[in-house]
Amino acid sequence: MRAVIQRVSHASVTIEGKVKASIQQGFLILLGVCNEDTMEDVEWLVKKIANLRVFGDENDVMNRSILDVDGNCLVVSQFTLFASYKKGNRPSWFRAGSHEHSIPLYEAFCKQLSDQLARPVGTGEFGADMKIELLNDGPVTICMDTKNKE
Repeated sequence: MRAVIQRVSHASVTIEGKVKASIQQGFLILLGVCNEDTMEDVEWLVKKIANLRVFGDENDVMNRSILDVDGNCLVVSQFTLFASYKKGNRPSWFRAGSHEHSIPLYEAFCKQLSDQLARPVGTGEFGADMKIELLNDGPVTICMDTKNKE
């Protein structure tokens, strides 16, 4: 699993001209799933993101987690995180997980993150053409890959 986590002041996802979800302070998480991913990857990534200390404390030092600041999360599926660009200039997506494999893991990720935060997370719609708006705060952007746990 790959995730791009952006600390945001606000973010929203729009599908067919209608806002599906929006958040204020928190994380916009772009999530990619490959066919090798398992529930172990979901659990590791949720724990890592929930405890990621990138919010300012009273001294404006990045020392607080999303749990500490009662932040929100918006999770958007993003198969393009597994683009292969080694040959030519047109990326291929052969490493991205199939819908049958990816949807249950995406949904499990959203549910487990919601449980960690003790509040619902906003979501996009798997496979939809989505428009994302955000104000990156910092900017702070962190990339995580469950295949690089060490």
